[in-house]
Amino acid sequence: MSYAIEAEGLVKKYGDFTALDGVDLEVPAGKVVGVLGPNGAGKTTTVRILATLMRPDAGHAVIGGHDIVKDPVKVRQLIGLTGQYASVDETLTGTENLVLIGRLLGLSRRDARARAAQLLENFSLTDAARKPIATFSGGMRRRLDLAASLVGRPRVLFLDEPTTGLDPHARNEVWDVVRNLVADGSTVLLTTQYLEEADQLADSITVFDQGRKVAEGRPGELKRRVGGQVLQVRPTVAADVPVVASLLAELSGHSPAEDSGVLTVPVDDPLLVAAVARRLDGAGITADELGLRLPSLDEVFLALTGHAPSAAEDAKADVQQPATV
Repeated sequence: MSYAIEAEGLVKKYGDFTALDGVDLEVPAGKVVGVLGPNGAGKTTTVRILATLMRPDAGHAVIGGHDIVKDPVKVRQLIGLTGQYASVDETLTGTENLVLIGRLLGLSRRDARARAAQLLENFSLTDAARKPIATFSGGMRRRLDLAASLVGRPRVLFLDEPTTGLDPHARNEVWDVVRNLVADGSTVLLTTQYLEEADQLADSITVFDQGRKVAEGRPGELKRRVGGQVLQVRPTVAADVPVVASLLAELSGHSPAEDSGVLTVPVDDPLLVAAVARRLDGAGITADELGLRLPSLDEVFLALTGHAPSAAEDAKADVQQPATV
């Protein structure tokens, strides 16, 4: 298999704090690898190292066959980076932002304007091309930010929590952009705190926690690793939730989890579904949902790390440290 990104044993320390503790990472060419973890897990630190914005204290990595420390200039010619916050100039128009970046990358004025027009069309921003960025919605800004990272036609794209702070509609817009990029042959390393985002976009997922890689695999593989399936029941009447919870505990031997009226319990025996249906019918209880599913990525993360993915960790690992290149 051809890898666009290969990293081995990456270590980064800030004083006594270890942000990365021997991280290995492989990203196949033309694929999306999601790096999943809470604040402070080391996701952004990893991206900044791979993008040559800071040096690792130990370990090594290559992008497209070029060492990030020994040949950073060549690496920068191969990559694009979209960080957590939009990097575009709000006082300029969409076209002016992209032309400026093209000129900084060495394109002629004519080529820079042609590339800007092409990207604005690809990202459905042509109608807003002459408007100041200050008038753009959040989704439009993120799309322009992605377009800016593609002016130089990078082979490898780093997306560091690209949908943080966006509403669901804008997030879906960014997801569509990422899918189109991969369809065109780009390689994407995507860091995110949103498990749904990783499930939607990533060909494989690497889970970080406290500066270490704790698991990796395809989304379905990680779900199966937790073991078994999950029975999900949503009683039609909210007042029936305690009764159904007691019934599930009795039949499964596990205490069910409850979230907004939905009860879930691990299943060791698929015949449990039929048994639950019979007991509900006998008790005169109806359910809007009743069925088996694989564990969610939220449940996988909890099983792997012992805490929920949204838990706030010590954020020292992902603070914006000065670049040392």
